[in-house]
Amino acid sequence: MKKKNVLNLIKYFSEGNINAFRSEAYEIAQDFSNSGDDALAEYIMALLSDVNTFVPQTENNIQFLTKVNTDDLQMLKLPEAISNDILGIVNASNHHVGLNKYLFQGKPGTGKTECVKYISKLMKRELYSVRFEEIIDSHLGQTQKNISRLFEQINSFKYPQKTLILFDEIDALAMDRNQDNDLREMGRAASTLLKEFDNLNKNIVLIATTNLFKHFDKAILRRFDFIVDFNRYSMSDLEEIADAYLNNYLKEFGIEHKNNRLFHKIIKTSEKEIMPGEMKNIIRTSVAFSNPEDNTDYLKRLYTAVTGEIIPDIMKLSQKGFTTREIEALTSISKSKVSRKLRGNDNE
Repeated sequence: MKKKNVLNLIKYFSEGNINAFRSEAYEIAQDFSNSGDDALAEYIMALLSDVNTFVPQTENNIQFLTKVNTDDLQMLKLPEAISNDILGIVNASNHHVGLNKYLFQGKPGTGKTECVKYISKLMKRELYSVRFEEIIDSHLGQTQKNISRLFEQINSFKYPQKTLILFDEIDALAMDRNQDNDLREMGRAASTLLKEFDNLNKNIVLIATTNLFKHFDKAILRRFDFIVDFNRYSMSDLEEIADAYLNNYLKEFGIEHKNNRLFHKIIKTSEKEIMPGEMKNIIRTSVAFSNPEDNTDYLKRLYTAVTGEIIPDIMKLSQKGFTTREIEALTSISKSKVSRKLRGNDNE
């Protein structure tokens, strides 16, 4: 424990700043724990649990939070740049340097929420998600009160160093207050959020996600210690992820036939960039719904899902660069008949 910790305790107590006082006390307990004096650390934690500045966390007083199960994690593959940022967040938490608020921004399906679950496992922290349906209220001023109560609940966790809070799709509370179409009520809510962010227990890690980064309130953005951009998937990243999903689901559903070349051609026919979340769903359903008697049926279903063409047109397939053998696989029309149609010699 350092002199500044003692001075801060006295300062916060005299100011009546309960959250800051509690946070400082937790930091002192953590310092003792890091130096090997677990008994003293636990004693401090026990004292805090017996005074009015602390409320032990129970299922009855987390009205605005839901505990997230992280035992059923889905397969997650990230580009190296994003993985390095995630490891940096984990390292910063382990260093106890006061960095504890992060924003994950990116398109839907880029893995933001699933990544938070992995982080909670890596940090060995329990994950709680904010229930925004309980926070937003149509009554004047109630949303602000709910935000304050939410942070009271967050700051009252018995073991803040073992807690991770997820603000999934925080957009409703963090939009730019200067926009003409912004409601005054939500502008006040954003202001309350700013204040509560500043008073967050520094031992708790908070991660927010958003799909609407460019509309974020700039003052709120400055409250985050680091922003991770999930829009950094290259085409090779997406192809690698698609391969991983395909291998996983072919194995899961017992299908041995695999045609990598045709599979990648189908993925590339999409007119839009398919993000990992959507890609996983498309590949999984294509494989799961396929006819077990037809080893190429999942490829036909995949083509339909990607292009929207229920019955592939032979001429279109050829124009897209598919070979006669590949067209045979996607249409169940023999190669010889495909060749005749492409030459315009089919009289049937």
